[in-house]
Order: sequence, then C-alpha cells, then structure tokens
Amino acid sequence: MSRRRSRKAQWGCVAVLLLLTAVCCAAPLSSAVNAMAALSANGQPDDDGPVEAGTSADIPPRMLTAYTKAVQLTGRHAPKCRGMRWPVLAGIAKAESNHAVGRSVSDRGDIRPKIYGVLLNGSGAGGNTTTFPDTDGGKWDGTAHSERAVGPFQFLPSTWEGSGRDASGDGQADPHNADDAALSAAIHLCGNGRNLTRRDQLRSAVFQYNHSDAYVNNVLRWIDQYTATARQPTSINSVTGTARTVLHAALAQLGMPYSWGGGSSTGPSRGICCSPSGKSGTGTTGFDCSGLTTYAFARAGISLPRTAAAQAGRGKRIPTSAGKTALQPGDLVFYAYMPGLDTTIHHVGIYIGDGQMINAARPGTRVRLDPVDAMPGYAGGTRQW
Repeated sequence: MSRRRSRKAQWGCVAVLLLLTAVCCAAPLSSAVNAMAALSANGQPDDDGPVEAGTSADIPPRMLTAYTKAVQLTGRHAPKCRGMRWPVLAGIAKAESNHAVGRSVSDRGDIRPKIYGVLLNGSGAGGNTTTFPDTDGGKWDGTAHSERAVGPFQFLPSTWEGSGRDASGDGQADPHNADDAALSAAIHLCGNGRNLTRRDQLRSAVFQYNHSDAYVNNVLRWIDQYTATARQPTSINSVTGTARTVLHAALAQLGMPYSWGGGSSTGPSRGICCSPSGKSGTGTTGFDCSGLTTYAFARAGISLPRTAAAQAGRGKRIPTSAGKTALQPGDLVFYAYMPGLDTTIHHVGIYIGDGQMINAARPGTRVRLDPVDAMPGYAGGTRQW
C-alpha cells in the first residue's frame, strides 16, 4: 500500500465580523465575494472546502459495483470475517486512488491506464524515504527497479502475492482489475476473522493497511460518511404535502455538479467567477448550495432569496439552541462561521431525516446526501410552512 499523510484543515478565529455579510456558496455580488475573501484572510475556510464529505454520487458506478461484489464474495474467502460493507472498501479506495476517477473501467473491471504509485527507491518522492526492493520483476508495477504500489487499492506487489484473489472469473488475480482488487482488499482488511462492526477492530484493520494514524483517521471519516449516505432515507416515505415536493425536487438533482453561483428557481445553470480560492462556475452547469434550495422550494411554489444568510431570515426560525432533533424533513439547515450570528451563515442544505441532508457541498463535488454533522458550524434551520 502507498504511504500518505492526510492534510488537516486548520481553523482560525475571526476577531471582528461587524458590518460583514457572509454568503452561501456564491452570490451574484462582488461585495459578497469580497466579504467571503475577508473571512478567509482572517483564518476562516472559504466555502470551497469547509468539509470533505462523500456519497455514492462521487464513486464511478463500475467501481461501486466492484465494492458491492467484493462484499458478497467475502464470506466465501474469509468466512470468519464480520461486518464487511461497501463503505469500508470505498473509504480505502477514496484515500488510495479517488476511486480510479479519470480512468476507464471495462465491464470486466480492467482499469486503464493502470494506476501506479511513486517508485519506492528511498528518493523521498511522495514522502517515501524507505527503499523497497523489487519483488515482481515488474510484473505488476511495470518496473524492476524497486517497488511501487499498484491499482485502485494501491497494493505493493509483495503484498499482492499473499492477498490477491480472482473475483472477475478470468483465472488471474490482477491488482489492476477493480473486482480483484476490491475483493483482495476486503480479505486483507478481514485479517484472521475481524469483526469490523467494532470500531477498535475496524481501526486496527485500516492501520494494518497503512501504518499511519493520520491515514486511519482520514479513511474512517470517509467510511462514516459513506455509511451514513448508504442508508436509505426511509423517513421520506411518511412525508407529505409541500415538504415531499421539495425533497423529491432536490433528490432528483443528486449527482448534478456543483457550480459556484449556479442554479436558480428554474433549474441548474452555469455559475459565475469566482470563489474566494479562485474556482469559477462559468464552465459548469449545476447548483451551488443556495441555488439548489432556491430551485427545490420553487418547485413547491415557495420563493426564496438567493443566498443562505438571506434564506435564514425567511420562514419559521429553528434556533441552534433547539438542537438538531428539532429538524423535520424539508427544513433548511444552515452553517455559519459564528453560529448564533446569522450574518455569518455561509452554507445551506435541505434536511431529509435520519440525520442526513441533501447538499451541494463545494466546487469539485456533486449534489449528494451528507450527514448533517459532516459540516462544522451548525446554525439551526428554518421551516417554510
């Protein structure tokens, strides 16, 4: 496996927020963008990256198929293992290869071009300073000069020799095949009959995969987020009336790209330039957070202002002090740099129940289901009926 260090976002404090208005995702006003830039300059994250959350929406369908197939086969290869789930495999693959995004994955699961890690020759490239002598003559990693991790799960060739399994049915265990790699990762994580429903054993399994506490914490966050979104939002089944219309309109946009400044009451649109970190929505048709809420509520005949801070002033306010249990399906959910001060609200989602929200999170993502707790700065909600 590759050795990586996860980067932790550093959060600062804003000393003075007087006369400053924060916006959601984007607002078609230069003064609003300048306000967000001012918050970033004072050590606050801008809306490009206050959270890294994930759902099945960010996993290529063929890769998700490989993860679910591996779970089905795990019992045959590791009968003592308990608790293997696709979010566990997805968490590893997200950290190792971002689900092979950008590669072509055939119906049989073959990934092209192949995924290679850095050459582990002690040069320091990629943070690796330990030399790993060649073990496969370049069979899997394409080089006889030292080793490098391979495939979507970034196995070292030496590890693959002991853990590799054929899940694709072609008679060969290939780390560059999504099905083979996913099943082999599952078996490797299972160890000698681990119970992965136990947090301590899940942590041990991930640590065995890569001996780094930072790596383990990063993967566990992804597992938790994928687990939350894998649960079917059964709460919507009992929702009726206006709330149901809003939720169905928003759920129909799952997978739609995030676009800074994109979206309106009529649907997705190209966004504007530019976010505080320079991300432009001009080339992307989709939604930002408040564009999505504006659209979904318009389908139910409710007109909302365009920014999150303004939306917080419309309807029945659910204060932060009421707690998240006060939320009901269809409520708007807000996030602020300083919860309790609505002028610092910068993000909004739509609560769907079961602790989840429909969310257009940030540039580079798609509309998805996220845990309400995935984002910091919970600032209460509003109810529009």
